[in-house]
Amino acid sequence: MKLGDLLSLSLEALFAHRLRYGLSALAVGVGVCAVVAMSSLGEGTRRYIKLQASAFGTSIVSINPGKVSTMGIPGAMGGSVRKLTIEDARALARLPGVVSATPYAGGTAEVEYERRGRRVIVMGVGGQMEHAWSMNVATGRFLPDTDWERSSPVAVFGPRLSRELFGNESPLGKPVRIGRARFRVIGIMETKGTLFGFDLDDVAYIPVANALALFDLPEIAEVDLRSSSIEESRRVAERARRLMIDRHAGEEDVTIVTQADAMKTVDTIMNVVTATVTGIAAVSLLVGAIGIFTVLWIVVQERVQEVGLVKALGGTRRQVVQWYLCEAALTAGAGGAAGVIVGAGGAALLARAVPAIQAFTPPWVVAAALGMALFVGLLAGVLPALRAASLDPIESLRAE
Repeated sequence: MKLGDLLSLSLEALFAHRLRYGLSALAVGVGVCAVVAMSSLGEGTRRYIKLQASAFGTSIVSINPGKVSTMGIPGAMGGSVRKLTIEDARALARLPGVVSATPYAGGTAEVEYERRGRRVIVMGVGGQMEHAWSMNVATGRFLPDTDWERSSPVAVFGPRLSRELFGNESPLGKPVRIGRARFRVIGIMETKGTLFGFDLDDVAYIPVANALALFDLPEIAEVDLRSSSIEESRRVAERARRLMIDRHAGEEDVTIVTQADAMKTVDTIMNVVTATVTGIAAVSLLVGAIGIFTVLWIVVQERVQEVGLVKALGGTRRQVVQWYLCEAALTAGAGGAAGVIVGAGGAALLARAVPAIQAFTPPWVVAAALGMALFVGLLAGVLPALRAASLDPIESLRAE
């Protein structure tokens, strides 16, 4: 039997029983749609998080005070916290492999210029922050790279903060009040956009010593080290861990995170979500497979004489099996294709309607979804096909 004849017979049967086959294809399509839609949203979210995390570069090592450990008893025994000091930051900045470093301490404060005021995030950083966080100054200059314990009444604004306070007027050299202290604006940063919903363009940067005094902080909140590469950042992280253990009386009481570690965590979370959704969608595929099996089983019974005629005219068992498997594959394939189109299109439309949602459909997801649909269809059609092939042609032609 030629391929064209096989497809013609199968399509003729599908159109003759289009409602039955359509419902079976619908069940398969629902499962495929769920897999493709959730995989698209998950992959889009994964890419968005990686893009956002790489906004500061891909070789940053962050050290934060405190390390949570599982102790079996929640509450006070669940972790330990120790101050992270400027001296700790200096020691970390001297580690081999560190090309730039900055401590961080900050809070929110009112920034005022003449009669205008705006409450924003105020970040106390070091003079190397510009390089450590992969940020650039658009106008003027960044904070001086002096000792981190030395205060200086200078500030650098994000572009949005500058526009809100100064309009089209140049802010360079202008006096402003941040909280209860006076500063002089010496630079404007380039546009950086948002990071996980946080507007980096609406920020004021001041020396870390000024931030500690302004917010009455006893310690810094974080130290960020920039290494020369992602591979080097892992070695820097290990050196930082050993250094902090030595400086803190043999106790590992800081949390050290590389961006590679953060991306692994994101990948793990998204993989779990994808696996869960796939498991749920498998139920719909199972329903579709049962539907295809049931329809074909009934069709075999209804077309006994037709099968007998085909076999009497010289049709082989193999050709009859191929005939019914082709019907099953076409049913599942149609449902799978519809599910891919609806799933990918629905995810894209949702991402366009809600800017906070990202969607991306990888080609391998489309291929896997279609392959899964065809596999389910063929598997469901095996037994009905074998039953049809085993019919005796004489007895089939006698059947009513």
